[in-house]
Amino acid sequence: YFLCEIISEDPRCRQFIEERIVHNTVKNAVARIHGDFGFACCSIAFSVKYLNAYTGVVLFCCRKVFYRLLWSSLPFITHLENRSQHCPCSFNTLHVGATIRTCQKFIIQYNRNQLLLLLRNCTSEADIEAIQKSVQSCVLVGVERFQSEEEESEENLEMD
Repeated sequence: YFLCEIISEDPRCRQFIEERIVHNTVKNAVARIHGDFGFACCSIAFSVKYLNAYTGVVLFCCRKVFYRLLWSSLPFITHLENRSQHCPCSFNTLHVGATIRTCQKFIIQYNRNQLLLLLRNCTSEADIEAIQKSVQSCVLVGVERFQSEEEESEENLEMD
């Protein structure tokens, strides 16, 4: 799984970020860089698992054997095209993981760090409180419950 960020300086480009367009753009980049062989290898199980047009975060899935073909093609994407309109952008690979869960953990930590960077630049008290609440809400649902259950079971084993 590739967790990437679509970076564009033009805020109007958010309207171009659609799953179909991102999927086709990446597949075309692989074909352009690695030819028919690369295109065929990456097309077998390539998909866009998650896309958030507002934040520009996208999660790609491909076969483990061919992940380097996809990874090496991402820097060559310079724009998204929709109905003959070009939106200049680039793909920044944030994380490469074996499971969606590892990517989820990474993006939560990444977003928490981004919020902390915003917190340093805040001037008003209301903004500071809003960002602090956002940072505190950056947790995986169920992880804390699972961890506390593990701790309880370890304590029970120690008591026995």
